[in-house]
Amino acid sequence: MSRRTAQANGRAAEATKVGVAGMMLMIVAALAMTACTAGPASSTVQPTVSPSKSASPQATSTVDPAVAATTSAVESTLRSLVAGNQQPDRETLRAALVSAGIPKDNVEVSVSRTPTGLDVDAMEAAARTGDSCIMGQIRDGGVAVTVLPVLASGKCFVGDAR
Repeated sequence: MSRRTAQANGRAAEATKVGVAGMMLMIVAALAMTACTAGPASSTVQPTVSPSKSASPQATSTVDPAVAATTSAVESTLRSLVAGNQQPDRETLRAALVSAGIPKDNVEVSVSRTPTGLDVDAMEAAARTGDSCIMGQIRDGGVAVTVLPVLASGKCFVGDAR
């Protein structure tokens, strides 16, 4: 084998190693992004709980009754809404939550269309109750609900959510 052929083979082997390493990095990045996505759209997350003031460290936690009632109202409203329309618009979602007894000033809803006019992949709605935000998401006809703390701004969403 000539010296030039050996050098060319060495460069080709080196390029292949770089290509394989780059491919491995892409696979790792894809797996990391997949691990960060939400679970199945039909799953329901239970309200977070806080220990009662008189509870000992071993005692079980309790759920604020107002948070539990609002969580139930948000979940049942979203499930009913999705049963008739898997992609409701912003105002339909807001009206449904207000009709369920959640005060209009406590409801925040994400946009239903992108700035370019496309439907969004998921709609989010929040109902503020005390220091908690009951967050509901509609995605692919499924509903997920969770409870998060109110942001320092006093809102549940950051950005455009009226």
